[in-house]
Amino acid sequence: MSIPAPVTLYAPRYVTPLREGGSLPAIIEADNDGTYVIKFRGAGQGLKSLIAEWIVGELARFLGLPVPEIVLLELDPVLARAEPDPEIQELIQRSAGLNLALDYLPGSISFDPLVPEGITPELAAGVVWLDAFTTNVDRTARNSNMLIWHHQLWLIDHGAALYFHHSWLDYLQKSQTPFQAIKDHVLLPFTHAESLQQAHQHFSQRVTREVLTEIVSHLPEAWLIESPFESTDLHRQAYVDYFLSRLAHADGFVEAA
Repeated sequence: MSIPAPVTLYAPRYVTPLREGGSLPAIIEADNDGTYVIKFRGAGQGLKSLIAEWIVGELARFLGLPVPEIVLLELDPVLARAEPDPEIQELIQRSAGLNLALDYLPGSISFDPLVPEGITPELAAGVVWLDAFTTNVDRTARNSNMLIWHHQLWLIDHGAALYFHHSWLDYLQKSQTPFQAIKDHVLLPFTHAESLQQAHQHFSQRVTREVLTEIVSHLPEAWLIESPFESTDLHRQAYVDYFLSRLAHADGFVEAA
């Protein structure tokens, strides 16, 4: 299966901020007449969160998990002129250039574990496996980062995953460690050992070097400037090496779940 490159769009209009996000994501109108939730490169976690959003989101999509379309969004800082909030003005100005955005799902609501619509043990196990594999700390009952739209579960906001890449020191050693935060995963109560093992067997066979290489090949050069590596090719390869090493030690994080 081929991983298509993300579409690049231009943002002619800033619609409204989404205040519930710590990094002030916003609804943006794109030049294809679609609306998207933009993740700003100038926000707190910067480019690393955009990289994590692309890698984890597209890996989830490849594995058959529901993720809104991810696009690249070119942002002109002139949009800041029409924004009365000085904090948002500054954020837009800092985010000039290529950002990331997810298709906006109008009318969607946050997933509520007390009313677990759209959940099966198999889907829950798949999401738990993905989040353990990518060390996603941000899928808890307090903040599930999942939406219900047309009675279906959708995964959003993976910017806090892959926390190892904020410091590349000993990253291959870090790849071998269990993911203890999985105990707080909001979907863990909706799965069981058998479905987790089935997800592990299925997904671990599908995640290959070729798939990982293709996903990271679509990372924009402009996002790979902050790294200790001598070239962007080496930077991309480091992600692939990390994931392959983590896959080789996957029994540990599956057992922890």
